[in-house]
This record gives sequence, structure tokens and C-alpha cells, in this order.
Amino acid sequence: MNAKKGDWVKIYRVILKPEERAPQVPDDTKLVPLEMWVKGFLTADAELGDIVEVKTITDRMESGKLVEINPTYTHSFGNFVPELLQIGLDLKEILFGGDSVER
Repeated sequence: MNAKKGDWVKIYRVILKPEERAPQVPDDTKLVPLEMWVKGFLTADAELGDIVEVKTITDRMESGKLVEINPTYTHSFGNFVPELLQIGLDLKEILFGGDSVER
């Protein structure tokens, strides 16, 4: 897939290899590289997998492997938790009293 200069993209780069990690980090952390993913505007045409440079929203220049074009957000706040809903209703009752909670 081709990306054009100015496209919003995500890049990836290894900052530190496992053997370069600080000696005081936990043992399980020492086993993996320190990785970076950054989103920004592509500074030149490229294809997925190319090493590219991007300009971030904060005007930093970063380089890395082009991994995604027009990246989307994939996080969430998790599954619905009924207990949290009830806590919110109870809290409104405590703070505002009476029958002020709409249902």
C-alpha cells in the first residue's frame, strides 16, 4: 500500500535492544526491547515497511518503520460493569438526595 507525503501514519522503532536496557529494570523487562510507536504526518511518499520520517502534531521529527496509514484508535474502557453503574446511581443519591436520579 502506498502512502503519500502529508498522510497521517504510524511508525515503529526499537529504542533499546534487550541487552541495552538499564541494569536496574525488572528481569522480565530486560528480556524485551524498549519500543516506540508514533503517529505523524509523512514527510515523503513511501510504502508500508519503509523506513520513513514523520512530523508529529507537536512538531517533532521522528523516524521509523511505516506500519499503518490512517491509524485508528483501538483502545476502549473495557466491558460494561454493572456494579459501577449502581455505584454511580448510589453516589448521585448520596450527593443530591431524593428522587433526583432519572431512570
